[in-house]
Amino acid sequence: MKKLVWIGLAAAVAGASIWWIRLRASAPAEVPFARVKRERLASVLVTNGKAEPWEWVAVRAEREGVVERVAVEKGVQVAKGTLIAEVNAREARAELAAASARVAQAQADLEGLRQGGRAVDLAEIANALARVRLELEAAQKDLTVSRRLAEKQAATRQEVTDAARKVEQLQAEARALGHKRASLVSRADTGAAEARLEEAVAAQAAARERLGQALIRAPIGGVVYQLEVRGGDYLSPGALAACVGRLDKLRVRVYVDEPELGRVARGMPVTITWDALPGRQWEGTVDRMPTQIVPFATRQVGEVLCTIDNPGRELLAGTNVNAEITTTVVANALVIPKEALRKQATRSGVFVVRGEQVAWREITPGPSSFTRVAVQAGLSEGEAVALAPDRVLKDGERVRVVWP
Repeated sequence: MKKLVWIGLAAAVAGASIWWIRLRASAPAEVPFARVKRERLASVLVTNGKAEPWEWVAVRAEREGVVERVAVEKGVQVAKGTLIAEVNAREARAELAAASARVAQAQADLEGLRQGGRAVDLAEIANALARVRLELEAAQKDLTVSRRLAEKQAATRQEVTDAARKVEQLQAEARALGHKRASLVSRADTGAAEARLEEAVAAQAAARERLGQALIRAPIGGVVYQLEVRGGDYLSPGALAACVGRLDKLRVRVYVDEPELGRVARGMPVTITWDALPGRQWEGTVDRMPTQIVPFATRQVGEVLCTIDNPGRELLAGTNVNAEITTTVVANALVIPKEALRKQATRSGVFVVRGEQVAWREITPGPSSFTRVAVQAGLSEGEAVALAPDRVLKDGERVRVVWP
């Protein structure tokens, strides 16, 4: 008897299970829905890019040699002309010092010639001339006395003649000293001195240029954001020593895939983010459109140039960044979630709910954001559209509406 009871109970349980399975199989599927609503929609193109200084210069070595000294550190602010590094500067400094000394000597020689000759020669002639003039004055007095005495028969004619001859001799000597002073400097001497000065100045300029080539200086003011040299390095002419640029404003080279370039235009707003500083963003605009398509990894892209302000210099040059270009803004768009939009062949549409069934509705989509799509035609505000894009729905299929 008990065995029959247990058999009956098992049969009842099995029947109930079959009934529950059939009931579940015939129940409508649960499908999440969302309302069509109006809101501001910004269509954003999301891509990546690379930051670089808005203005920058590569500082390169002009002459070969060993780096004797590096005068700056990476990241420092420098003014135009600030010394970055020295390459074999001691020899160049010695050459410049020697050339400067030759210039000074040549200038002194020329100045002496323009003043009438060397100072020692001029002094010797001046002393001799002063002596002759004193002697001439005394001789002239003696001649006058002799002539008076001769008139009184107190002196002979020979004495008068001798006194006169001495005066003539001294006058001749004075004239000779004057000619000698005048002949100390000739036009040829002055020309030669001027030529020596020009040659010394040219040598000084060449030495100064060689020293300038040995001293690597910043050609503009800015930040040394790249420093490639260390003391003891050997540099060849043209070798990169450093990069100096302005970092308070940056240029971002944004890589836009070729099919998306039609959405981008000059003046569009750009938002830049950097994974190293979550929560920070930098604003700017599109400055320049690309002139060609170039390969980038596995992509074909156009390089769109954007300018952003970087007043705190937090965003570093050379960093890989994320870029969002706002291509379209619709103030009062009729929008649906992106996952509601479906494709059937070449048509775009959604499934709307009618009672307990879904119905296919073809729509005309417009601009889109990350999560929303604007609807230009085919829907009205407040209608419910099916989500769950991974679930295949059929027109007229019974569903149970679930609101997320």
